[in-house]
Amino acid sequence: MTTTTPAFAVRGLSKRFNPGAAGELGAVEHVSFTVPAGTTAALVGPEGAGKSTILRILLGLVPPTSGTASLGAPGQVAGLGGGAPVGGVLVPRGLHPARTARDHLRVYAAAAGVPDERADEVLGTVGLADFAGTRAGLLSPGQQTRLALATALLADPPLLILDDPVAGLDPAERGWLQDFLKRHTKRGGTVLLSSRSLAAVVSMADSVIVLNQGVVVYQGTPAKLRRSHPDRLVVAASTPVALATVLAARGHIDAVMRPDGRLAVAETTEAEIRDAAQAAKVRIDGIAADLIHPDRVLASLTRPVRPVSSTMYVPPPNRVQPPAPGGLPAPHQHPGIPR
Repeated sequence: MTTTTPAFAVRGLSKRFNPGAAGELGAVEHVSFTVPAGTTAALVGPEGAGKSTILRILLGLVPPTSGTASLGAPGQVAGLGGGAPVGGVLVPRGLHPARTARDHLRVYAAAAGVPDERADEVLGTVGLADFAGTRAGLLSPGQQTRLALATALLADPPLLILDDPVAGLDPAERGWLQDFLKRHTKRGGTVLLSSRSLAAVVSMADSVIVLNQGVVVYQGTPAKLRRSHPDRLVVAASTPVALATVLAARGHIDAVMRPDGRLAVAETTEAEIRDAAQAAKVRIDGIAADLIHPDRVLASLTRPVRPVSSTMYVPPPNRVQPPAPGGLPAPHQHPGIPR
């Protein structure tokens, strides 16, 4: 448990849209978590879980119905609208489809009070230097995410809030993002990101907060989550109960009888199973590996408990935002400018 001030702190947070009305929508219910400075945390869950709502509340774009959400750094905690330096990437990405990557960044550089030269610096940081003159609408979804990230980096903020940054990224780009986040936290930065896929972020995150329909269903390290959902060897045996008894006597107590009569054993090897079967005088008819994909774990944690369509707020899909009157993207849909 860290003794430093958390970089992100959410306590008893709830958000309901149209409260008290017939069309009331619940997005978040009594969510609490903290993210220590110098780490990466992932909010993970299916669409409608409340991830984007929490990020928008932290950025001060959406007021909570109850509870608190704050930003800070060691020795400094800032409430909503405070002075904590934070950069945000939201969905939609807030990109004008007709504006080049460099021009987009120069608009935000002026708003953030940094020189125009910073635009080219952050384009290099996110690997888009060769696309500086390309219009945002012609960039791939992954490149649009990189451009939004470059926008968030203009003022070099220590705190980053990234809404679904892995969307549209191929495996190589995900590897690049993982390396970038590690460099950012190594120099003292902190990251809170969201994802609909646990597999996509499990290698990036120091901690995971799993949300299901606005409620936290798991908090902890990816390793701890993995230990609670281990890979197993599935054994077809002549007398599975006798085999399980011998395995338990040898310390392999995590064995589950499946409906088809096979025995699923965790934290063991095929050699250990065959040795136990020989001792128990049990015939082995087959052993198969059952590798648990992280998204299977996520699915087991986030089974719907009520109809999503009638009770949950679902944020808009990822897309290039069309220009608002005056030629600029709608202000409330900009990626968060460091403040």
